[in-house]
Amino acid sequence: MAKYLISFPSAAMVVPEGEWEAVDRDAHAVIEEAKAAGVYVFGGGIDEDVPPVLVSADGSVAEGGYPWAPPLNGGFTVLEIPSREEAVAWAVRIAKACRCHQELRVFGFDPQS
Repeated sequence: MAKYLISFPSAAMVVPEGEWEAVDRDAHAVIEEAKAAGVYVFGGGIDEDVPPVLVSADGSVAEGGYPWAPPLNGGFTVLEIPSREEAVAWAVRIAKACRCHQELRVFGFDPQS
């Protein structure tokens, strides 16, 4: 079975005032369904209140991430699913619950890491 990364950037979460509670409830319900189905691996979101640091191979540390890359933010879920079709179906459920588009990618899991 492959692991799939389902994610969205923070800017995609455009939720009308008063609907955040419903989004929170619906998103957690889908995650609970994924856990019950045995496909949930892990998930969460980038804490945007903590700025990134860039750590170099020589041990130096600089504030901020890669200067040439877009910021990494938003939320993600990793599911282990037997087929791409099933992964798309879970991504649809998450998109509906979160009220925003989701990106679906095969997660390059390294069992030796």
